[in-house]
Amino acid sequence: MIASLRGRLLVASPALGDPNFDRTVVFVIEHHQEGALGVILNRQLDIGVAYALSDWVPVAAEPRSIFSGGPVGQGSAIALADVILDDVGSVFTQIVGSLGVLDIGSVESIPPPGVHRVRVFSGYSGWDGDQLEAEIAAEAWFVVDAKVDDVFALDPDGLWEQVLSRQSGALGRVANYPPELWLN
Repeated sequence: MIASLRGRLLVASPALGDPNFDRTVVFVIEHHQEGALGVILNRQLDIGVAYALSDWVPVAAEPRSIFSGGPVGQGSAIALADVILDDVGSVFTQIVGSLGVLDIGSVESIPPPGVHRVRVFSGYSGWDGDQLEAEIAAEAWFVVDAKVDDVFALDPDGLWEQVLSRQSGALGRVANYPPELWLN
């Protein structure tokens, strides 16, 4: 097993070939021997936070929509939050820096003190055992460092290109890979 990818990004390579993950950027929430779990950061749904979770609008990151976290567990919700660590209490699980998972079902006040911004995902992306490692070895994913602002991107549709373009060397040039190569 490779070192834990918790808190890192998986960027879909053009060779991935799975339409569920075409040009996606996945934030890894958990990664261990039993598998991995993450959420797709750049699949915005046509459901506003105001419609689904109206009390959370004051801290919902722009664009204030629910995002599709992936094809697994479509009925579940995962909230990533940027917080003041000393003020959020036990409803927050830190992943990296001030970023982590907020248990929106267990908070006493909405929004809880210390929460700067939150993004809510419907469903998640998951891998069993060594499945993710095999996909990385097959060059289906690029593994890169995450920034807090990646999770709360103002332009989620452009996130794949943005993340790749800040990488050095040949990986940075992949950002210019056309979505439909056969049209060139």
